[in-house]
Amino acid sequence: MAIVQKYPRIDEPDKFAGFLDEKRLIPHKKTIEDGVLKKIIERSVEYANKKSSRAILEIPDDAADEQVRAVYLKEGKSLLAYFRRYCGDPASTAYECEGRHYAEIAKEQFHNRTLQKERMNSGWRYQRIAYQCAETSHRFKSVSDIGAVEADFNITAETVDCPEIPIINIYVSIKNRINTLGGQDWPKAIYALEDVARTDKNRSGPYLCVFGIAMERGQRTIKKNSKTKQPHSFNTEVWLSDFFWPFLANHSYEAIMLAVSDFLAEQGLTTENRTAGIPVPNELIESFGKECRKNGLVDADGKFNDRRKLVTFFCTKSVKIKKPKGKKKSDE
Repeated sequence: MAIVQKYPRIDEPDKFAGFLDEKRLIPHKKTIEDGVLKKIIERSVEYANKKSSRAILEIPDDAADEQVRAVYLKEGKSLLAYFRRYCGDPASTAYECEGRHYAEIAKEQFHNRTLQKERMNSGWRYQRIAYQCAETSHRFKSVSDIGAVEADFNITAETVDCPEIPIINIYVSIKNRINTLGGQDWPKAIYALEDVARTDKNRSGPYLCVFGIAMERGQRTIKKNSKTKQPHSFNTEVWLSDFFWPFLANHSYEAIMLAVSDFLAEQGLTTENRTAGIPVPNELIESFGKECRKNGLVDADGKFNDRRKLVTFFCTKSVKIKKPKGKKKSDE
């Protein structure tokens, strides 16, 4: 168990007793103007798109037909690998696929993969918006982009009427929603984030670790052991969106979401260029089908005809078949 950090905390009998006492920190001095917020969102969207493309297919505008076809064939092949890795429940997935054509499954998996990329993109976007809002608000003494897996950034906040503790170091990791991490994953994530704070050689003063929840209503909570009811850490809080966004940006959760929505609408997104509406290229579908045939998963009509074989496919690690020594390519 990490040493309990000495920073201003809320006293009993308040329901948030033990949490950071925000009233003991220097407050916001101004509200980020709409035009500035729009620029922050614009830069954050660009940042997120570089970190995690919104679409599966990244094809340059000037790509030749053969280049485009090569991408389709490659993505169709990798789509079956994605299907294997993220099938969820092998038993029920195999049962539900039996008798269905590979083209139908390919389209479903393509859009499932797209939605996964959407969530990744969204996470990068709000991480960057939060970081830039904290930097622009001028509430904090410093805002630093850590870039670590466990922590997105850290801020130093000055206290008010607390000379023995002039500064608090807050290490922030942003998640879209609380269920982004499963129940069994929270203790590991909390330990990893606190380890970053605890071992930071540049830190001066006590630290607080925060999991900022970008898109879930609520105030604050502390993750506890389900059996002992004791906190996994007395130095780690989960800030939901109704507390998280006002603390960093001096804007409400709804105001941030409306600003992002307005920006996206101004970009002219239509059904055709939203990722969820991307049509699946026929070449990609046929490439997926070819891989299914190669693995013996479909019949002559292109339908999954053996659920037991599909279960085995899901449960067996993919291995590369070694070519016999001395065998020429022309002999294959």
